[in-house]
Amino acid sequence: MKRQKRNQIERAFCKGYKSGVNGRSRNLCPHGSGASRLEWMNGWREAREDQWAGFNRAAQAQKLCNM
Repeated sequence: MKRQKRNQIERAFCKGYKSGVNGRSRNLCPHGSGASRLEWMNGWREAREDQWAGFNRAAQAQKLCNM
């Protein structure tokens, strides 16, 4: 748990990926600007691309665990 709190960039990517999996809008990004916002958006984009490619939720959850 402490490792996740220390690496905010990786955590932002994971949170963005989860938001993309759940179908949330990219306008709901909690970060104003900077590297965290960039990584959140990258995670969101990757989740949406996976969804469009035909990955189901189980496959997306497994992919997120492997990251």
